[in-house]
Amino acid sequence: MFTIKNGSFTETKSDALLVGLFDKPLKFEGVLRTLDDSFNGNLTELVKNGDLSAKKGQGAVIPTIGQIQTKRIVFAGIGKEKEADFHAIHEAVTNAAKQSKKYGLDSIAVVLDSFVTENVTAVEAAEAIFEAFFMAWFQYTGYRTPGNEPEKFLKSIDVWTEADAVEVMAACVVGKAMADGTNTARRLTATPPNMMTATDLAAHAQKLADQYGFEIEILERTDMEKIGMGSFLAVAQGSASPPKMITLKYKPNDEWQDVLTFVGKGVTFDTGGYSIKSKDGIVGMKTDMAGAAAVLGAMEIIGELRPDQSVMAVIPATDNVISGHAFKPDDVITSLSGKTIEVKNTDAEGRLVLADAITYAKQQRAGRIVDVATLTGGVIIALGKDKTGALTNNEPFFEQVLEASHEAGEFIWQLPLTEFDKKRIRRSDVADLNNSPGRDGHAIMGGGFIGEFAENTPWVHLDIAGSAEMSPGVMTRTLAILALS
Repeated sequence: MFTIKNGSFTETKSDALLVGLFDKPLKFEGVLRTLDDSFNGNLTELVKNGDLSAKKGQGAVIPTIGQIQTKRIVFAGIGKEKEADFHAIHEAVTNAAKQSKKYGLDSIAVVLDSFVTENVTAVEAAEAIFEAFFMAWFQYTGYRTPGNEPEKFLKSIDVWTEADAVEVMAACVVGKAMADGTNTARRLTATPPNMMTATDLAAHAQKLADQYGFEIEILERTDMEKIGMGSFLAVAQGSASPPKMITLKYKPNDEWQDVLTFVGKGVTFDTGGYSIKSKDGIVGMKTDMAGAAAVLGAMEIIGELRPDQSVMAVIPATDNVISGHAFKPDDVITSLSGKTIEVKNTDAEGRLVLADAITYAKQQRAGRIVDVATLTGGVIIALGKDKTGALTNNEPFFEQVLEASHEAGEFIWQLPLTEFDKKRIRRSDVADLNNSPGRDGHAIMGGGFIGEFAENTPWVHLDIAGSAEMSPGVMTRTLAILALS
């Protein structure tokens, strides 16, 4: 799909050129000088007239009018050269790719050396460009009838550079894999709930296992009843759709100790149960499996890039609906761990399904656990929709997750979990734990409840209730980078 080329990029026959621009001053040297000469100095005039800008987030698509063989030049405004880094190039290319998308390009030539600075190598730039471009071009067409605008995708990309071709190609592969995994998570999350049931999630996991050689296990309801997954099954008991406990194992070697484990909330639709959501609040609850989608997207990246460390994914998948069989407020249920839980709120179901998933992961030799979940509206009240809230019982492990999030450009903010919070979670007259001890500190109460089951295993909880809405596919790349580090 993509090739590395060396020589005169003006000879390309691709539909468009992608060129990086740096601001203050916008120097016409190197790549830009070559282009300006091909345009008889007209690019300089475009800059003077304000039609072409290198300011951060700006850019333009310029028709070549036969001056060179390619039809258009897509300029990506990066901002100040001294401030440029991976994320600045990522942002610039994202904006440029969105502008170019309407032209329905089949092929594009990347002038990679126009993105290289003292701070950004050709390898870093290549990864940023490929990741950003393919993420920006993602389009979920859904189930529209034929005759509407078809999904657009690039058939080929040429990368023109003087840098080492093998290293640049490897970076392009990484960037494309990161984008593809994120786009998979987006696609799964956007799929309507009647077409993305627990069975459908399990089928997607099976597809990944077949493609990448993962070990897979899918527990059915009867399997879960035998081993005592009472917390997960309580949420699932109202549904006519069978629940699934999905486990994927990536084993690069014979060792299976201290396994990095991702646990993703897979509630494929959440009515709130008998603690029913409002008519407005219930719309969009197909995205309550965004944690599971992020984990599956990360496993796709892991399958493509084959890191050295073992990785496990555990996904409890069900919907949370109302029926004559559904669980109720005031019920007491017994989790896989043996801990009993008083149900105060059936809309606090995510923590219940994750409780058994984390216990099961520990039984499968999870050594470090990251759970990802659209868990609480409280995290949106606390942090807004652009941030992921986090809790942990292990600061060194959290620092590793935080470093991966910085590399991915996905913002995480740690919330405190105090002994007072834990006492509130354990406050019940009839059971060991209370699944909903109050609205105050709601995000901490929800995550802290999950921590009761992580116990001493290093654990980080990521609440993406807001960030998954604002940035679908969020945390996919953070998880993948953690596995690759």
